[in-house]
Amino acid sequence: MRTKAIAKNAGIMTLEQLRIFVAVAEREHVTRAAEALNLTQSATSAAISALEKRYDTRLFERVGRRIELTEAGRLFLDEARAVLARAGAAETVLTDLAGLSRGTVRLAASQTVGNYWLPPHMARFHRNHPAVELPLAIGNTDRVAAMVAEGSADLGFIEADIAREDLRVDELAQDRLVLVVPRDHAWAGRPPVGWAALAESAWVLREPGSGTRAMFENALIAKGCTLARFHTALELPSNEAILAAVAAGAGATVVSELAAAAAIRSGLVMQVPLDLPQRRFFLVRQVERRLGPAASAFREAVEALEG
Repeated sequence: MRTKAIAKNAGIMTLEQLRIFVAVAEREHVTRAAEALNLTQSATSAAISALEKRYDTRLFERVGRRIELTEAGRLFLDEARAVLARAGAAETVLTDLAGLSRGTVRLAASQTVGNYWLPPHMARFHRNHPAVELPLAIGNTDRVAAMVAEGSADLGFIEADIAREDLRVDELAQDRLVLVVPRDHAWAGRPPVGWAALAESAWVLREPGSGTRAMFENALIAKGCTLARFHTALELPSNEAILAAVAAGAGATVVSELAAAAAIRSGLVMQVPLDLPQRRFFLVRQVERRLGPAASAFREAVEALEG
């Protein structure tokens, strides 16, 4: 492990200190952050102490056996991430000067796109450009948009159209939503009659901010219904968790056909006929930020296959 004195010069805030602070904040644990960064625990603690001492501000407080951010720490975390994102963008410019012989394209994608649609595109690009790294972060649509806007992702792939002046949103591909239920659900043998009848079942839904949920809510509104009338048994953060809960009998759900295909084929859940809308996948990028050669090449490769 590196044992250099991270906080040797406590009068200057360094990128290394910011990286350590963000790692500790995200893990709420000094030892795990040190292991992730390949640092000693003492060097990690020293970096945090140096920041707190230099600015006379407590960034963390101990709660039982763990630590958590103070209010000042939470405010500082956003700024630290933004600084690191800009530093990463600067590094990308330099590495991209060597063409596609090296480089990094930081990707972010919402659940369905990131787990089912995007990986084949990443694999094809890797075969052609094996020296380009493609780290992928997965979150809901709102989180992906925020990552692209703040610069911690070069390209974002989402499942719902968004309107933001700082982001460019281009349609890439199409998917469709399907209604699935447990094998012993009443709708497995007799589909619901009309959209109003959907309120008769318990439901398992994605969390607010999910593109899948937003599309379903919009479809309900278009049919004169509202999700507020539904009994939501569970809200879960991933398609896999949703489908597992449905298979266990928790209720009905509306989910991507891509996500549900394997569970439907295996008989774990049943697809129920319902005229649900097709949905689109979108590519998101920052309006004012210039893409480097590697990111541009990845965007062009995806657009060429889907165009």
